[in-house]
Amino acid sequence: MTVKAFRGELLSVAHDPASHSEAVSHQPDGLLVIEDGIIVARGPYAELAPRVPAVAVERLAGLIVPGFVDAHVHYPQTDRIASHGEQLLDWLERHIFPAEQAFADRAHADEVAAVFLNELLRNGTTSALVFPTVHPQSVDALFSAALERNLRIVSGKVLMDLGPEGLRDTPQSARADSEALIRAWHGRGRLGYAVTPRFALTSSDAQLQVAGDLLAAHPEVLMHTHLAENTREVAEVAARFPAAADYLDAYDRFGLVSARSVFAHGIHLPDRSCRRLRGSGAGIAVCPSSNFFLGSGCFDFTQAEAHGVRIGLGSDIGAGTTFSLLHTCGLAYQAGLAKGYRLDPFRALWLATAGSAALLHIADRVGALAVGQEADFVELDQHATPLLARRTAHLEGAANDLAERLFALQVLGDDRAIARTYVMGHCAWDRDSNRFSPAGSLT
Repeated sequence: MTVKAFRGELLSVAHDPASHSEAVSHQPDGLLVIEDGIIVARGPYAELAPRVPAVAVERLAGLIVPGFVDAHVHYPQTDRIASHGEQLLDWLERHIFPAEQAFADRAHADEVAAVFLNELLRNGTTSALVFPTVHPQSVDALFSAALERNLRIVSGKVLMDLGPEGLRDTPQSARADSEALIRAWHGRGRLGYAVTPRFALTSSDAQLQVAGDLLAAHPEVLMHTHLAENTREVAEVAARFPAAADYLDAYDRFGLVSARSVFAHGIHLPDRSCRRLRGSGAGIAVCPSSNFFLGSGCFDFTQAEAHGVRIGLGSDIGAGTTFSLLHTCGLAYQAGLAKGYRLDPFRALWLATAGSAALLHIADRVGALAVGQEADFVELDQHATPLLARRTAHLEGAANDLAERLFALQVLGDDRAIARTYVMGHCAWDRDSNRFSPAGSLT
């Protein structure tokens, strides 16, 4: 049994502040006690320290928040981040599909998976819902690398029998490969599986039915795909599925809309779709960085809130331009304000932690620094850059200190503001020493 304790300023948002008045938990001088990677106590240092007198306490100078949970990201697109000149469908054809063909090579997939997961750690992300490619070996590479780092990763082979040459499977191979991967990986370590049709235009009706069958046969796995990201995409889906009421209904007809469904984007949704999302329990991974970059539009927080749609936050690398969910919180604020919605910094933090964890059905395990949860957390440094330090210097001790400091970190922060990333109580990334520790502990 290994017991550790960390002292510092603790902040988490376990519930949506828009509907829970006591959602924010903050201890200016707090103590986090961890036993074998699990949080066993949390509270004010003065109250809790006398109960664990024999435990050595490590002092952390920054703001301690839960490890970030990325609700939508593509690891094979890591090397195509910042690719110029196109909106969604043309961008896929020009930049992404050619890059993804290389993942037929397991060695290439292994290399990119390692870089990708290290970038997550450098940016404070400890859990993620990840798109691989159509190749089963791309899933093996990601899960193998995640297992080495003890990260909580959910992923699954992409289904796309209408994809381009080199990125095309069949309904039969999709079923067989997915079944084999579920058997091999789901529930192993901190890994989970997601049935992953790329989007409605890249799968035949027969393959979409296979996806529905897989979900019915494996009620413990997620469903992960794209929805209503781009106006041209929406129009082409309407033409492809003329009998469907809307884009969401094209999925619904195959049993793909349920409480375990995570749809990325959802920025061009009619109210009918929102009502159906609420009724089914399905949710949206909001991806402001990629929506800005591809000129797709801005997510309508007001519409989602009015209908009670479940939401989380995604980086959507590589259309997204930052791995930092901290910075993505600031981009979500900007996207909201473009439609007249003022995203509160505490709600933004909830989106990037417990909100995304709930979307991924892992909120009992991560996202809130709660007793019984896995000890994934991040130390944020509000002095990480000269500008950030100057912006926050006068806030010390101010009445609205915490909200202002958090907002400044979200708008001005990025990977430089991540002093350390902890995975189940072990320091997996240390900025100052520039060291990763895949096994979990820095020595």
